Amino acid sequence: MQSGFYRDTWVEVNLDAIKQNVVSMKRHIGDEIDIIAVVKANGYGHGAEQVAKAAIDAGATMLAVAFLDEAISLRNAEINAPILVMGATRPSDVNVAIQYNVTLTVFSIDWLKDAERYITNEELHFHIKLDTGMGRLGVRDEAELKSMFVHANQSPHFVIDGIFTHFATADETDSGYFDEQYGKFETLLASVPHQKLVVHCANSATALKYQRKLYNAIRLGISMYGLTPSIEMKKKLPYELQEAFSLQSKLVHVKKITKGEKVSYGATYEAKDDEWIGTIPIGYADGWARHLKDFEVLVENKRVPLVGRICMDQCMVKLPHHLPIGTQVTLIGQQHDQIISIDDVANYLDTINYEVPCMITSRVPRIFLENMSIIEKVNPILKR
Repeated sequence: MQSGFYRDTWVEVNLDAIKQNVVSMKRHIGDEIDIIAVVKANGYGHGAEQVAKAAIDAGATMLAVAFLDEAISLRNAEINAPILVMGATRPSDVNVAIQYNVTLTVFSIDWLKDAERYITNEELHFHIKLDTGMGRLGVRDEAELKSMFVHANQSPHFVIDGIFTHFATADETDSGYFDEQYGKFETLLASVPHQKLVVHCANSATALKYQRKLYNAIRLGISMYGLTPSIEMKKKLPYELQEAFSLQSKLVHVKKITKGEKVSYGATYEAKDDEWIGTIPIGYADGWARHLKDFEVLVENKRVPLVGRICMDQCMVKLPHHLPIGTQVTLIGQQHDQIISIDDVANYLDTINYEVPCMITSRVPRIFLENMSIIEKVNPILKR
């Protein structure tokens, strides 16, 4: 455990919110359907190890990551739950996956044949990925899918544990393309013996919207972190999501400037009157993007504007009056009755909420909370 950090900017991750979102989804889908908690991309920027443990404690039965490296990191953190790597793994690395007891995704017969050349006397457990219209990884026709089952069943080195697909438009209002993909998935699935497999097609959006199309497992990603899969779905959610991520800082310098004085690079901001300007120790190298110029943050329960260009390590804010150094600044999160949500930031940046917590880099320490208390502080810089 890290003893602390030495800058006045940090992320707070509410693990109780993570757990509540898992529990709420479990209640929504029923006990007969398992939850695969998606903790790729360092748990969507929240912290993969801590989120994984919270999700398993709350009832998830499996974890999912994007790459083998992420799975190994979880194993090194002594997480023993089943882990599925959803992205591509090199066939030559198959023995590494076996060594760490990691389930891989297989998406072609050629991959199977190539991987078999490397396996010694062990078994590789894997899920088959079907491409029903996403256009990324996956088997697209029945003949190849059947050949993969035949090849795996005839080999002493392969065990098929699951089969899945991914929907491109489950979070959209128009269900036409979703229905098309779902139909393709049903057709491909019917061509192979799948009754004893983990079958999962549902991401967060699908699980929230289509309770009768979930098979026996779902992949819980964005909504586990308390974020809606899309703005279109926000008013139609079957239960309330608890946002887990907040971004905090403090004023490290406060000064009064006079009318006409400029602030930051390019001198793009000019004071219209005498103004109090505060400096915040966060910038674009931390993931607080330059495009957030003129966005707002919370100080003393008030929304106040950022002024001037965002620098690499700092940014400036126009204060309503003189405030002491050390005053807390909330860039994402809540102060009393005022909230700046991840959706607010995403909307300002004209992007999706998924991207925002992933943008906040490892330079920013993470504090993990349970029962309103700090249980861990992680500073990746000091871990190096």
